[in-house]
Amino acid sequence: MTAVQHPSYQSYQPHGLHVLADLFDVAAERLSSAETVDHLLRRAAEAADATILHAHFHAFGPGQGITGVLLLAESHISIHTWPESGFAAVDIFMCGNAAPQKALDVIVAALQPARTATQTVARGEA
Repeated sequence: MTAVQHPSYQSYQPHGLHVLADLFDVAAERLSSAETVDHLLRRAAEAADATILHAHFHAFGPGQGITGVLLLAESHISIHTWPESGFAAVDIFMCGNAAPQKALDVIVAALQPARTATQTVARGEA
């Protein structure tokens, strides 16, 4: 595979780790504000040493969930929330030197789920 260059980041190979996390029994107020979730994912990206390129968050209305994504030079972080169920689905894919587990640690610490189910998949390996 060909190395990719980004002006603000070291050269890296286009494969990495994909972390999928289901967060259960999260307080509804932690899952309802697009602005709060946006700030949380930005802190998570910074903790992982990832480069944010673009962000988009959508709130479905009062008391309803959020869908949001940070596009990263290293790939992405996305979240989908269901405050009425106390549930959040988090997807973190990072390549290069970025550390997806550090991003997840920030998210879990802020949302404080009672239970977390996590899968990690190595991407781009034969």
